[in-house]
Amino acid sequence: MRIIADLHLHSKHSRATSKDMDVENLARWCKLKGINLVGTGDFTHPIWLRELRSKLQPAAPGLYAYDGIHFMLTVEVSNIYPQDGRLRKIHNIILAPSFELVDRINAVLGRFGSLMADGRPTLTLPSDKMVEYLVELSPDILIIPAHAWTPWFSLFGSNSGFDSLEECFRDQTKHIYAIETGLSSDPPMNWRLSQLDRVVLVSNSDAHSPAKLGREANVFDAELDYFELARILKEKDRSRFLFTVEFFPEEGKYHYDGHRNCQQRLSPKETKALNGLCPVCQRPLTVGVMHRVEQLADREEGFVPEKAIPYRNLIPLEEIIAEAVGAQPGTAGVREEYLKLCRAFGGEFPVLMDVPLEEIARVTSPRIVEGIRRMREGKVRILPGYDGVYGEIHLFGEKEEEEGGTHPAQPAQMTLF
Repeated sequence: MRIIADLHLHSKHSRATSKDMDVENLARWCKLKGINLVGTGDFTHPIWLRELRSKLQPAAPGLYAYDGIHFMLTVEVSNIYPQDGRLRKIHNIILAPSFELVDRINAVLGRFGSLMADGRPTLTLPSDKMVEYLVELSPDILIIPAHAWTPWFSLFGSNSGFDSLEECFRDQTKHIYAIETGLSSDPPMNWRLSQLDRVVLVSNSDAHSPAKLGREANVFDAELDYFELARILKEKDRSRFLFTVEFFPEEGKYHYDGHRNCQQRLSPKETKALNGLCPVCQRPLTVGVMHRVEQLADREEGFVPEKAIPYRNLIPLEEIIAEAVGAQPGTAGVREEYLKLCRAFGGEFPVLMDVPLEEIARVTSPRIVEGIRRMREGKVRILPGYDGVYGEIHLFGEKEEEEGGTHPAQPAQMTLF
């Protein structure tokens, strides 16, 4: 069966998250999206864990269910600790196959920080030691570095991260089987580092509100089984891991360099010419993902490794509708059209990826159909995000109305449309 899985998100108990991030709304929005496997997020938080125990029922090996949607027990933790004379800050995702094992994980992690303070707990535990302790509990636990390229709180973060997997995880690197690309990077950017050939690239939404679920995701041809999915990741099984769903990476809020307060958005080349200083205030610029990739890459742009997992760049359906009708995502008219399309075709993902355009045209306007067509063909125009500001994506307007956009095509062997 086809599994669309979004395994990194947050509950209502994390900072800056919607109060609607509860079990009922997660299940309801997964149905709207076409997601059939979702992470719980925040399993270290005692109140959220109690709610999960009361509402989720065992449904498949290592997985639980509510109202027809399968859930995997997941959490993101923030590891902050000194190493080699620098303060390191990295977020890691932990996956587990049972509540019993979660209790044991929480008993270990609770020694290094308050689990009640936030759904994403801050721990003084080095990443390599955490992996060592958790794998000793069970080899079935998976640890995945989260949004690996964001400047703050990530594996390769320019401000507080590392230059390699081995520098971060040391002798425990052998237990790291995957990294998360994050909203600001896509597979081709990661393929430029030969050190990442041994791991599989995964993508998740890191959603803080239900409507953001599935903005990035993983698509498998497999049974709903935690242990089988873990095997697919560990073995990088291309026959079962079909592709990842990716933002256009320019839309991520740390793609380019810049300085938000001064409204400065700069390419790595421009930053280098300015010696890394904001041209307005002369303070250091926040270095974005593209700059950091250029620093660490040992391959030219466009390189595709053997056995690379394919990917698709998608734009959330509400954003397509909003631009097509000249409104904002989340407004009443846009949401009404979004719900109509999702209900007509079994979810957002079928609309974005599978349903023939002529069928979509029977239930919505020609301009919305044209927006979906352009998105499928990669014909979009994007102002890259920078210093915490999301990129601006455009499907219509100016030259794009006639020429169809400027986003580079995917490598031919990776194209899935």
